[in-house]
Amino acid sequence: MSLVAQTVVSPNYSLKSHETLVIQKIELKPDATVIFMGIENRITGGTFCADKNIYILYPDGKKSRLVSSSGIPVCPEAYKFREPGEKLEFVLTFPPLKAGARWIDLVEDCKDNCFSFYGILLDNALNERINNAFTLADMKEYSRALNAFTEILGDLSGEDSGIEGLLYINVIKLEKEAGNEKKAEEWYGKFRLSGAPRLSSYLKFLNEQGIKY
Repeated sequence: MSLVAQTVVSPNYSLKSHETLVIQKIELKPDATVIFMGIENRITGGTFCADKNIYILYPDGKKSRLVSSSGIPVCPEAYKFREPGEKLEFVLTFPPLKAGARWIDLVEDCKDNCFSFYGILLDNALNERINNAFTLADMKEYSRALNAFTEILGDLSGEDSGIEGLLYINVIKLEKEAGNEKKAEEWYGKFRLSGAPRLSSYLKFLNEQGIKY
């Protein structure tokens, strides 16, 4: 790990639990991993808290537990939103990142409405490539977006397998949006055989959106 802090702004990830929960940035310091987060309230009388049992989960299954949090109550205490649309920002601090880690999961281990992010990508160059692919998709440049996502998939190393879910999901959805049902089915089949981490969670996500072959 570098002795200089590294910052990953708006990292990509494969799947998250709460629609309006975001990771604004992650600071990778020699003495700590600091995750800056935010959530937007969408309902009247909404509340939010962070359980003390939050951890970073590494690809090898090892856990790094929360050291401290700021800006958010610890459950069962809860922040009470005043109105829909209000945003809450908070910070979670963990021990220094394990050497060589290129992606992590962030998991809240609690009884009800727990949050999670799977496959958080810590490589800035790869995040930029994925962001460029998303930009093409947003512009409805389906062919170019598909090329960009499939190129990233082809270049992916085993060390970056945590982001496979995101790439496959977007290729499959783009093929469907472009009217290429047969190709979407082919990619779905490849995804099922990919061995991507948390594969069952990603397939469930697609199935819930009516995408199943």
